[in-house]
Amino acid sequence: MKKLWYMGVAVGLLTLSSFNAPTYKMAKLKYSGGGDWYGDRTALPNLIKFCNENLKTNFDREDEVVEPGSAQLFDYPFVFMTGHGNVIFSDQEAKNLRKYLTGGGFLHIDDNYGLDKFIRPQMKKVFPELDFVELPVNYPIYHQKFSFPTGLPKVHEHDGKRPQGFGLIYKGRLVCFYSFECDLGNGWEDLGTYAGDTQESRLKALRMGANLIQYVLTQ
Repeated sequence: MKKLWYMGVAVGLLTLSSFNAPTYKMAKLKYSGGGDWYGDRTALPNLIKFCNENLKTNFDREDEVVEPGSAQLFDYPFVFMTGHGNVIFSDQEAKNLRKYLTGGGFLHIDDNYGLDKFIRPQMKKVFPELDFVELPVNYPIYHQKFSFPTGLPKVHEHDGKRPQGFGLIYKGRLVCFYSFECDLGNGWEDLGTYAGDTQESRLKALRMGANLIQYVLTQ
């Protein structure tokens, strides 16, 4: 099985910000099915900036776009997926995504409202043997540089439900984190993108995002 070459030096990434050239990039997943994969346009650049400043990472300032069936998927330690609508993974894409995730990659799925009923069956194509499990509030992902003793912060209100963080755990390793009823990606966007957002809620979202990145890079 192809191993992701970047994982061997992941811990060192946290101390490489003094170098001029970017060490890695983040990517947004471009999927088929008609859903708005392109949402949260300013989210990843803002998260990158926050992580480079607060975690001393050395990500490229701009995010990229990658498709689930692409060989380039293996170039990214962290891939972000969002949207409201339909998602379709082909058999080849599901196979490639599984290879990426079992080989050391990480996928963050952020429900931008309405994604849930579409993404769950598609991730079943990727991991037929696994189910999303809700991660307890003492799970390490909530206790990295920033502490979230009650779990995910609430960024946007949709149906009055509590925010939940689900995971797919493969052979003891968290390979996919699914934020539901939370809208982290919206919280990473430029302040003022959504009426009523505050700098306080945005900071909580960015800190939780930084926790995700730190967790991924140090596992």
